[in-house]
Amino acid sequence: MQATAPAPIDDVQCEPRPPGARPWQALAVAPPSREGHRDEGHGRRLTSAFEALEAFPALAESRDRLVSVIVGSRLAVPDIVAVVESDVALVIAVLRLANQTQDRRGGIETAAEAVAALSPEGVLAFAHDLQTFDLFDGARVWDAAPGRFRLHALATQRAAERVAVEVGFEHRCRLMLTSLLHDIGKLVLIHAYPGYPHKVHGDARTPEERIHRERRELGVDHALVGGVLIRRWGLPASIATPIERHHNVDGEGEAVLLRLADMLAHYERGERVSLRSMLSCAESLGMSAAALKRVIYELPGVANPRRRKVDPCPLSAREVSVLRLLAEGNVYKQIAHELGLSASTVRTHLHNMYGKLGAVDRAQAVLIAADRGWL
Repeated sequence: MQATAPAPIDDVQCEPRPPGARPWQALAVAPPSREGHRDEGHGRRLTSAFEALEAFPALAESRDRLVSVIVGSRLAVPDIVAVVESDVALVIAVLRLANQTQDRRGGIETAAEAVAALSPEGVLAFAHDLQTFDLFDGARVWDAAPGRFRLHALATQRAAERVAVEVGFEHRCRLMLTSLLHDIGKLVLIHAYPGYPHKVHGDARTPEERIHRERRELGVDHALVGGVLIRRWGLPASIATPIERHHNVDGEGEAVLLRLADMLAHYERGERVSLRSMLSCAESLGMSAAALKRVIYELPGVANPRRRKVDPCPLSAREVSVLRLLAEGNVYKQIAHELGLSASTVRTHLHNMYGKLGAVDRAQAVLIAADRGWL
C-alpha cells in the first residue's frame, strides 16, 4: 500500500463541525487507494462505520448470563456489574443508555453507576433486545472480529487491573471500561477499510510499529478514531480522552496505564512488544523495573487481584476502621487502643455493623465486607 499524506484538518469531516469544535470532532484523513472501491471521502467511510457500530453484537453467553443474574432471586449489583464489564457490547449499551438519562446526561463513567441509574430491571429490559453472536457461528458483517476483539480487550482489562493495584490508581472502576474499549476504533477501521488491519499494518510487529503504519497509510490511528466514537455516543470525556491518547508517547495518567496494559496483553500472548517502551510507561506511572518484572511474571495467572467497590458501603468510616483492624486479627482491647476508643464503644460499632451487613458474627462480617470490596 502506498503511503498518502493526510488531508488538512478542515478538508474532510465526519459531520459538520460546530464553532469552537476540537480537532477530534473533524477527522481528516486521506483515503488510501483501493482497487474496486469508490473514492469516498474518509468522513463518509468513517460515519458509515460509526453507524455500523450501533449494531455491534454482544457475546450470546454474556447476554444470557446477564439475564440469568438479574432474574435470579438475589439482585446483587456487583454480579451484574461483573457480567457487564466482561463484554464490549454490554458496556456500550449500558453506558449509552445511562448517560441519556435526564439527570445524569454525559456524567456516568462506570458500570456500577450505569446499572444504578438504569436499575437492574432497566438493564434486563434492553438485554433481551441486544444483538448477539455465538462463538462458533461468528457474527454477520463482523465475521470473527467480535470474538478476537473481546479476547484482547479482556486481556488488556486484566493487565490494567493488575497495574492499577501496583501503582495505586484511584479510578479502577472507570479503568475497567476504558481498558475494555481501548481498541474500539479498530472496529471502526475494520468496517471502513476492507483489508484492515493486515493490509495497513503489513509486516509491522509491535504496537508502536502498527500505530505508525496507521498514521502513515490512513492519516489517523485507531486510538483517535475510538475517542471520536466514544464522544459521539455521548459518553464522558474522562472515558474518551485516555482512549484517544493511549498510543501517544507523551500521554499521561490513565492513557499511559492503558498503553502499558495493551503492551502487557500482547506480551502475554507471546507477541512482540518494545520492552523499552513498556519500561518507559511503567516509570511514567511510578513503577520501578523490579515492579514491572513482578507484574509480567504474575500476570498470566491473575484474575482480579482485589475486589473493587461497586456497591455503596453501608458502614461509617469509623466502622470500616474497626472492621479492618478486626480482619487483621486484633481483639477488642487492641482495636480500642489503636483507635482511641473504649472497649464498649468497639463492641457497639461491631453490633451495628452486624445489623448493616446481615452478619451473625465477626468472621462473617469480615468476609462480607471483603467480598464487596469495602476493606
